[in-house]
Amino acid sequence: MLAGGSLPSLAPDLVRDLIATAADISLLVSQEGVVRAVIANPHHPSFGQLSEWEGRPLEEVLTAESVAKFRLRSEGLEPGRGSVAVELNHIDPRSFEFPIRYILHRLPADRSILMLGRDLRPIAEVQQQLVAAQLAMERDYETQREMETRYRVVLDVSRDPMVLVSMSTGRIVDLNSAAGLLLGGVRQDLLGAAIAQEFEGRRRGEFMETMTNLAATESAAPVEVLARRSQKRLLVMPRVFRAAGERLLLCQIDSADATQPVGDELSENLARLYHEGVDGIVFADAEGTIRGANEAFLNMTDSSSLAAIRGRSLADFLARGSVDLRVLIDSVRRTGQLRLYATRLTTDFAGQIAAEISATWLDDRERPLLVLVVRDTSRADTMRRPMPATGVIDEPARNVMELVGNSTLKDIVAETTDVVEKMCIETALELTRNNRVAAAEMLSLSRQSLYVKLRKFGLLNKDE
Repeated sequence: MLAGGSLPSLAPDLVRDLIATAADISLLVSQEGVVRAVIANPHHPSFGQLSEWEGRPLEEVLTAESVAKFRLRSEGLEPGRGSVAVELNHIDPRSFEFPIRYILHRLPADRSILMLGRDLRPIAEVQQQLVAAQLAMERDYETQREMETRYRVVLDVSRDPMVLVSMSTGRIVDLNSAAGLLLGGVRQDLLGAAIAQEFEGRRRGEFMETMTNLAATESAAPVEVLARRSQKRLLVMPRVFRAAGERLLLCQIDSADATQPVGDELSENLARLYHEGVDGIVFADAEGTIRGANEAFLNMTDSSSLAAIRGRSLADFLARGSVDLRVLIDSVRRTGQLRLYATRLTTDFAGQIAAEISATWLDDRERPLLVLVVRDTSRADTMRRPMPATGVIDEPARNVMELVGNSTLKDIVAETTDVVEKMCIETALELTRNNRVAAAEMLSLSRQSLYVKLRKFGLLNKDE
């Protein structure tokens, strides 16, 4: 410390450097209000070149409201009586309007004013960002309120009873008045209640698992339940969706009595025939790919489930494979129907059973559908075969007929006579309903070779 607390005299250049680094911008203004010097902080280059302010009145580089503020704050400023603070907005033709917070000091020598300023633009930018964020939050809040209002109005005016259930807790998170009427309660009482407890004989874990599995299955039938409060028989059809990271279950509820029109028994009877009938029923597309099948067909082919055969080709279950499939599809496309096509089915465990297939072609839609009714004829196979005059089935003839479609004609003829060859051709023509192209493919013959054989055995008409 210096004696008496006095400060040493400093060189003008050092004073200028101290002022430059102590503030972002410093102005020295004469008593008449003229800018005598402008000192910008060298570490704050955003001000650009402000040396042209020197020699100009301070009021020319201030906005109108800042001129009045500067006059008011500088009037009572005297040397040695402290300093005052004021926020002023500068205007520069080459840049833009920017705010500066100044500390004003009156110098005793010539009563000029030293203005040490701090740039307020970073603070202003932060404030603008906060204001913009606040406005965005308010807009989002209004949008959310609007969407919530729309959702509530649509849910309340909808005539379809709907219940929203949380899959994590199994409790009702929302429902409309129509659903409350069927369940036998008001919305306030049902909110938060366990959905399984609203139905007789249902447990939470078992009911939620059933709903989840049903929602994941396409074209599944609804679940029939009995409401505990209203004692009404209801049908529940669930749909799963995700919102804000939570899985929800949308349950559409209908009255079981309202969904069955009086006297309309056809749909119910057909559904029971499909599920409980003894004959296999298969739905396939135009290429023979299985789209659906009933339990009887699964039993015939020893298949474990519908999922195990859906998407597979019908040829996988026909003894003659693609040959049988092509005959079936070609015949049913040409005539619309096919009755009692005799073949053998191959099971998943390499077994075979005799079967008769009737087919119908449904082409009244964008994607035509092939419907097959498959009947197990393994028990009546012996009775259906033609008996010779002696009443005993000729064993060689039986063996020859079983070889048709499983071996080439050359191998069969090597072991049999012309009679057996003729029998094979007649059998192939009978199986294909006189379709010469399919019969030739079944016998691994060209069409020309088949016609030669037909002429040889006198199986052609005179016109042919």
